[in-house]
Amino acid sequence: MIQNVDYLAIAPPLVLALAGLAMLLLDAFLPRSGWTHAGALAGVLVAGAMEVWLAFDGPHRTFCVGETCSYVVDTFTVLFQSVMLIAGLVVVLIARAEVRGTRLPAGEFYFLLLAALAGALTLAAGRDLITLVVALEVVSLPLFALVALRRYDGRSTEAGLKMFLVSVISTAVMLFGVSLVYGATGTLFLEPISAALRRPEMPHGVAAAGAVLVLVGFGFKVSAVPFHFWAPDTYQGAPIAVAAFLSVASKAAGFAGLALVLTVAFGPLANVWGPLVAALAALTMTAGNLVALRQRTAMRLLAWSSIAQAGYMLAPLGAAAGVTGDPALRDLVAATVGYLAIYSVMNLGVFAIVAFAGWIGRHGGGLIEDYRGLFRTHPVTALALAFFLACLAGLPPGLAGLFAKIVVFRGTLTGGYGWLGVIMAVNTVLGLYYYLAWASRLFAPDPAVHFGRVPRYVTAAILVAAAGTLLVSVAPQIVLGVAPGG
Repeated sequence: MIQNVDYLAIAPPLVLALAGLAMLLLDAFLPRSGWTHAGALAGVLVAGAMEVWLAFDGPHRTFCVGETCSYVVDTFTVLFQSVMLIAGLVVVLIARAEVRGTRLPAGEFYFLLLAALAGALTLAAGRDLITLVVALEVVSLPLFALVALRRYDGRSTEAGLKMFLVSVISTAVMLFGVSLVYGATGTLFLEPISAALRRPEMPHGVAAAGAVLVLVGFGFKVSAVPFHFWAPDTYQGAPIAVAAFLSVASKAAGFAGLALVLTVAFGPLANVWGPLVAALAALTMTAGNLVALRQRTAMRLLAWSSIAQAGYMLAPLGAAAGVTGDPALRDLVAATVGYLAIYSVMNLGVFAIVAFAGWIGRHGGGLIEDYRGLFRTHPVTALALAFFLACLAGLPPGLAGLFAKIVVFRGTLTGGYGWLGVIMAVNTVLGLYYYLAWASRLFAPDPAVHFGRVPRYVTAAILVAAAGTLLVSVAPQIVLGVAPGG
């Protein structure tokens, strides 16, 4: 059978893969030339241009068998791929100073980063379980090396090893679940799985066990409790740019795959996985916020905050058992998708400023106390950080964060899970404390540390994140209401 390939559909990940290979070769022949950073930046921008083209060109489908396709570009795919490309752009911008300052191998760094980003984009478009698993590993494998790329730093090596071991276990669990689903349904494509699960003669016990194992595998990827223990040490040990990628692009890829399998494939089993996801959401947001209250370094606080935010994203999915019909389920997934998109641009801004203020520090992005009095020496940067923190807390003028919180609350209550809404409300108050405690230090009268000039690439990263946050604050409808199959 001759397969017709829609090269426009696969253009964004293909451009990133080719750009990564080009940067590896360029660094081999022109080391320390500075062209690797410019080439990586150009690769992300060209992939972004292809994404804009796809956004206005309508749905695309390729790698098809009959009417069922393995790679689909629809509104859901475009939204997730756009979020990941924005994250990739910010990460490349903030990585320049760190790559130079810590003498990281530039060619290897940008090759691995672009390879992981290409895998993340592919995952958002995958519509069969094998494509999703392979794409998830294409995201994960380069990240092991990126986390441990500072070979002279024992913490970096330890972080990479922890992430590797956890990822191997999660992949094994997920593959076992995929095998059970295939054995029960006879297919790996997401839509035919859903159709097979609706048949009365289906061995639903085997299929449900497979679905739960696939969910557990994704739980590791999105750092949901109790599968989260790799995240804090990994964030602190990794280069700050890599930690930013883990917190946004890697998490977005994990949630993209999770939303696809739960909505498109396992929708008929919502009464099985829904209560499990609700319990994971409650545990994740509570553990993340409680431990974040005790953190003294910026990177560990962001790590535990990212875990707590994953709990908020899981909450609407946990209410799936309380709704009936595919449209109602898609509305709950749309709440998770909207929250993730809004959270991503806000979080990128915080990481961009931490990259400026803390990458030369020895305490994982600097101590929170080091940011005391930042407004006196860098008023614009301090105001930007305060704005991003207010957004994460869901407070004005951070309207983006407020919209995100309202969306997940509404989704949870729509499913009839009032108890989960109460837990979310309590955790939102806990989050207010440590976000505001960090923001209040920015305006203290006496600076704790005198920082130098903000590099122009970091300035550009902050501006990109701020523009994205303002855009979703003014027009949140561009990221709300988007779900696979909608």
